[in-house]
Amino acid sequence: MKSPYHFFFFAILALTSCQDILDKEPISTLDAGSFFQSAEDAEQAMNAAYSSLLFNNNNSNFYWGFAEITADAAITGGDGSRPGLVEMDAFTYTPRTEEFNTFWKLQFDGITQCNLVLDNLPKVEMDEQRRNQITGEALFLRSYYYFLLVQVFGDVPLFTTVAPPDQLKVPRTPKAQIFAQIEGDCEQAAQLLPTSYPPSQAGRATKGAAYALAAKAFLYEKNWGKVVEYVDKVKALGVYDLMPDYQDNFRKETQNNAESIWEIQHANLELGVGNFLNQWWLSKKLQGYGFAEVTEEYVNAFEPGDPRRKFTVASKDEEYFGAIYKNSFSSTKYSPRKFLQDTSAITQASDGDINYTAIRYSEVLLWEAEALNELGRTADAQPPLEQVRARARAQADDPVTALPTISTMDQTEMRQAIRHERQVELGFELHRFFDLVRWGIAADVLPGFEAGKHEVFPLPQTELDLNPALEQNGGY
Repeated sequence: MKSPYHFFFFAILALTSCQDILDKEPISTLDAGSFFQSAEDAEQAMNAAYSSLLFNNNNSNFYWGFAEITADAAITGGDGSRPGLVEMDAFTYTPRTEEFNTFWKLQFDGITQCNLVLDNLPKVEMDEQRRNQITGEALFLRSYYYFLLVQVFGDVPLFTTVAPPDQLKVPRTPKAQIFAQIEGDCEQAAQLLPTSYPPSQAGRATKGAAYALAAKAFLYEKNWGKVVEYVDKVKALGVYDLMPDYQDNFRKETQNNAESIWEIQHANLELGVGNFLNQWWLSKKLQGYGFAEVTEEYVNAFEPGDPRRKFTVASKDEEYFGAIYKNSFSSTKYSPRKFLQDTSAITQASDGDINYTAIRYSEVLLWEAEALNELGRTADAQPPLEQVRARARAQADDPVTALPTISTMDQTEMRQAIRHERQVELGFELHRFFDLVRWGIAADVLPGFEAGKHEVFPLPQTELDLNPALEQNGGY
């Protein structure tokens, strides 16, 4: 199988969506150099760069397996038809595990699309404001794809232009250099992107998304001062806030709301088109695959009275998408609720049209709290942490006793409180494994995790065979 960089052409995908961003006609496979002739061509090319984001069956995007199955919140359920997930759960995966190869290609497909746009956009005659915006979108998306690659694999080759075939076999670029590229590109993108779009353009990269992704890159580098600086830039835009109802972040009718900073659009309640988490996570009792069953350990992490537990996890005899939940077929008694929806009228659980919000404002507030505390400003870390807890507290059955205010001024205790808040606030939003790794505690929490090896996943054997300049991650 060939690396995406072996081609100078690309295919614009026809994606069925209610959003204009993905609602484009196919233009078939064309040579990139001859394709970019008009503003409309540039628009279509930019739209195509978004396609690798989707959690659909065409992409087979198993980023969620890296983030959740390898962590402590879920185990592999279902019927065992995805051996790669079983390997992730047990830390027995290898460079030949197919999910790694698919993920690598998917991200580099997205990067290739972005580089094609950036390389060819200057020669297209078009409105300068729209040219700048497309440039910002391409810079942001390339940064996002590279951020995911660094999370999963560590060092990877860095391409900022479309390279000819004889320049593709290059060594891996240190992740510090890639983070620097992400941060610089996001800053540039923020200067070019609008703060918001009309509803018909929901899902395009915004100024706030660019600032937030830069903040997240600084977070992973433990550059705490820069995290605070870029969180301040997000907040200064004045367009983000917590939704009063936590569940509005996971309902079809309230998507792309004030809490959403970077939301990946999905559409169509039918197999193979929308968000496949709907069928892959839904309990087998409702004709789903049940591939991510919730551990009792995760359920017990919620404080008494925390309403986010029932919004995140289904337990026995609770309402569950038009049915009453019964214990799943796996060894656990719980199933995820986020990114799922009622499929009671469909004989087999289908892909859904609930979007995946990659960055919520509540997470940005928790980045701020974490950075301030690590800077020794523990008192300043308390307000953003309390803002997140207060929203949850207000929805509790007994707001007087649930989720008491965290008042400690001890840095270690505050650190634990912030980490706990991320665990319950952002459950099953594809952050947990990477949090445990960046905090340096994965080996203490995850059975089978080997320090010095499992912080990153193995590079796909296919890519090593194609590119002798690549070196495998240690231990694989």
